[in-house]
Amino acid sequence: MTRFATTCTTTGRPLRWSGAAARLLLPLLFLPLAVPALHATEPERIGIAYYDADRLYDTIPALFYDDTEFTPDGRLRWSAERYGRKIRNTAALLDSLAMNLVVVAGVENESVVRDLVAACGESYCYIHRTFNTFDGLDIALLYHGDLFFPDRVEQGRGWLYAEGSLRTADGFGQRLGILACNNPRYATEALDDCRARHPHTPLVAAGRFGPAHAARHGMRDLMAGVERSGQGNVRSRDGWRMRDRLLADTVFRATSGAVYLRRFLFDAESGGPRPTYDRNAYRGGCGSFLPVYGHLARKYLEN
Repeated sequence: MTRFATTCTTTGRPLRWSGAAARLLLPLLFLPLAVPALHATEPERIGIAYYDADRLYDTIPALFYDDTEFTPDGRLRWSAERYGRKIRNTAALLDSLAMNLVVVAGVENESVVRDLVAACGESYCYIHRTFNTFDGLDIALLYHGDLFFPDRVEQGRGWLYAEGSLRTADGFGQRLGILACNNPRYATEALDDCRARHPHTPLVAAGRFGPAHAARHGMRDLMAGVERSGQGNVRSRDGWRMRDRLLADTVFRATSGAVYLRRFLFDAESGGPRPTYDRNAYRGGCGSFLPVYGHLARKYLEN
């Protein structure tokens, strides 16, 4: 069932850097594409993003999987205060993105999604499905309800599919399918299944997909250009790598994708995204992953 959430004034503000943190220099390869996000009211383009919230658990012990680390008495001392801070930080990030469609992975349950949407200044509706996983983490789609009208929702192992109509300026809806996958082991299965079941629906895929998936399924990898320039949305000892991607059918007139860069997302010491936890140490950041985003032309079938 599609869930709807009411508009709520955000309860938090984007993090601001201290004087020391402001001296952090991001990798030079990142700077040319650190452009402001397009606001949702822009009439000609539709913004879509994927963000892994990096283990956004509530504080309540679960019955069917082990989340004891993320409880007040667990090893990480996950308290209501820390949960509230992560909700506010994540909501501030989504408001800063200002996308029309946002896939959010790494959320524990619908209660968490509801808290997140309520904390956003953006007026989002949401679709959430529960997955039978060992870590208990799910996927949700946040969307502007005056733009996207979903009428079909499906799920499989590690993936969520939502299909509906886009509102256009002339009032005639255009079909759009959105496939989200948070597990690379199931990415091929998810694309194969969606192509077989909905062969005529233009598709956007967001999440743990690889470059080979785009070529195999007749899609365009929106992250290919920025990846060639050395960018990525997660940092390891070997440097930056592109963990998450946006793929789009070739029928779309789409801009190249980008990694979303804002100073409040970064750690002054490491130069990478500020995590919520660094091993067992609480750092209080949004998480270890950066969002990826792109834009589609609203009338994507026009020449």
